[in-house]
Amino acid sequence: MTRRGACVIAILAAGLSACAGTPAALRPQAVLAAVPETKGYLNGPLIQALADATPPPPVAGSPVDLADKARSAQFKTLENSDRWLLATAHAELRPPLALQHFDCALGLRLGSATTPNLNRLMQRLFDDSDAAAELVKARGFRARPVGDDAERRPCQRVSEAGRESASYPSGSSTVATVYGEAFAALEPQRATEVRRIAHEMGLSRLVCAMHYPSDVAAGEILGKTVFDAAAATPGFDADLVAARAELAAVRATGLTSPGCASERLALATPLP
Repeated sequence: MTRRGACVIAILAAGLSACAGTPAALRPQAVLAAVPETKGYLNGPLIQALADATPPPPVAGSPVDLADKARSAQFKTLENSDRWLLATAHAELRPPLALQHFDCALGLRLGSATTPNLNRLMQRLFDDSDAAAELVKARGFRARPVGDDAERRPCQRVSEAGRESASYPSGSSTVATVYGEAFAALEPQRATEVRRIAHEMGLSRLVCAMHYPSDVAAGEILGKTVFDAAAATPGFDADLVAARAELAAVRATGLTSPGCASERLALATPLP
């Protein structure tokens, strides 16, 4: 990781104009020295710093909050549509199953392959992004669309505790964005395609009535900062090389996902 890359992490996460004023936990030397204390790449203080740099949720009744709720209500028109079914599939976020959401964007079939290094890479990124999102949620509660409206249908099975859990930021969008950034790093020639799917996974949470638009937007920003921080840690590049070799082996089989036509049809559905 170059000094410029480390500065980008600080600037994106903390809104700073230069590394000189960056909080200690976000300075390049701290990022580079971040030896995982948990299952992910990032240590606790760095995850906390990334979470602390995330703005709080919109104030209830504010223009942003009201606009979010009006937009969310429009997504009711997609219930039982092809896009609704795709959103149901996108609710699966844990690797290795969640990695198959990127099959069509990558032009291969991960579900038919054994990719332990790729799975390990993505699991560690999942742990980091999930931990960061949960820290933000613990700082300020915002109800989900299905929590604000007890009659609202989610596109997945949701417990009462799930309905009452925090909506901001979208942890699903955070995780999806991290996956998208990782696949973009693994196969730069497919960067546009995989990032689009990551964004669509975030939009699926609007279709599912599990998040509001600003929840998803905040999750995407957090996901990018988490990935940049993880990519700066020792050992990440070696993990990326090992995962890239597995992707090349999967591509060499020539197998592709049979569900790509259905995915294209679902993604062609106009959003409200």
